Amino acid sequence: MPILLNASDYRERARQFLPRGLFEYIDRGTEDEAALRRLRASLDAITLLPAVLTGHESRDLDTTLLGRQMAAPLAVAPTALAGLVAHDGETKLARAASRVGIPVCISTQSVTTVETVRRGAPDALLWFQLYVWRDRALTGRLLERASACGCDNLLVTVDTPVSPNREYNERNGFGIPFKPRPRSVVDVALHPRWVFGVLARYLVGEGMPTYGHYPEAFRTAITRADIAEAVRLEPRLSWDDMRWLREIWPGKLTIKGVLAVEDAEKAVEIGADGIVVSVHGGRNLDCLPVPADCIPAIVDAVKGRLAILADSGVRRGTDVLKYLALGAEAVLLGRLPLWGLAAGGEAGAEAVLRMVLREMDTAMAFLGAHRVPALREVRVNERN
Repeated sequence: MPILLNASDYRERARQFLPRGLFEYIDRGTEDEAALRRLRASLDAITLLPAVLTGHESRDLDTTLLGRQMAAPLAVAPTALAGLVAHDGETKLARAASRVGIPVCISTQSVTTVETVRRGAPDALLWFQLYVWRDRALTGRLLERASACGCDNLLVTVDTPVSPNREYNERNGFGIPFKPRPRSVVDVALHPRWVFGVLARYLVGEGMPTYGHYPEAFRTAITRADIAEAVRLEPRLSWDDMRWLREIWPGKLTIKGVLAVEDAEKAVEIGADGIVVSVHGGRNLDCLPVPADCIPAIVDAVKGRLAILADSGVRRGTDVLKYLALGAEAVLLGRLPLWGLAAGGEAGAEAVLRMVLREMDTAMAFLGAHRVPALREVRVNERN
């Protein structure tokens, strides 16, 4: 079996293991997928100017983010339905991240509940991602559960007021509800390792996978559409909702999906601890700017008053360093850990994370940056 050395290798192994609908749900973007191309082009266009003769033999990736010490300025991003990539996938991601020494963010729309993840990964540094439901009382109770499980950073996703136009999902019949079509049924049958290693394990145990965090009265399997109005995503979110969350959430509050300087300044005003400069991996709106073009102005505007994280488009450790050199304090990894999870389960997810760390360490040696803060002194050049 070919050796797995980089993100492309893991992506290809994931493509072979997962049914097409599930793989494309993870891998692709939205509409014409121009945002995906811009993301890759924007990171490829950045070059970093090294400092030589710096007198250091080794590098230290340790960093402090939101008051917590971490082994590297990385976190595993929240991803919906990661539990379909591997049985109990969210817990496996948490254990992998814990061994590497970085946080993992559990999604509102995960298959595995945060309580189950905590039991399976007792030492993991857990964050929780929130999609605000229409029913605020139910939303509040969900946050109480996350807090009770030791999630100390809440990522509130604010860039998804409606469902994105992902046409390939419709063609593949992959969505909620899952709509079996002859093509998708055949495709699932052609992936027996996934059928027996993931789906069948749910069916003989917990039953058909579902959104685990939804209240039991409203929980629906992925083959059903009757999601109650109370737990539909709130399309009318406002800064007043962020103030409400700031009042009721006892931990750190990070707003995910900020691109405009004005919104970053409002996040400071309402007392947020951080923001994630993100385009949702190029999966929501196809005409958005790229994070690399937005980060510098946001850094200048907020002047250290909150933590700035970034995500979207990362395929190499050097991509992480580019975001850090632009001013981000940490980077979230979404597709990469999922590809690792599909390729090799828990061990595969850990291997991908360690691969990124190795790539970061090697590049830092060439750049003459022996610690993470030194990356902010690296000169960034961007080709037009």
